[in-house]
Amino acid sequence: MPVTTLDVREVPPPERHPTIHEAFEELASGETLRIVNDHEPKPLFYEFQAEVEDFDAENYAVERRESDEFVADLPKV
Repeated sequence: MPVTTLDVREVPPPERHPTIHEAFEELASGETLRIVNDHEPKPLFYEFQAEVEDFDAENYAVERRESDEFVADLPKV
């Protein structure tokens, strides 16, 4: 499954979710958007779960690598 990585740590906070949504929309079915963030993206998970039909919530995964580095996989069905 192809993975596209997007590091949003340098993106201004108000622009992060729109940037992530745009990148996710560009994916083909079966691909995954991997985001690198400075905090746990739990609000983003809930937003995707509620609003994005192609989001595969069952296969969502997040890993805390450092105190300010979280890596989350957002798979697309």
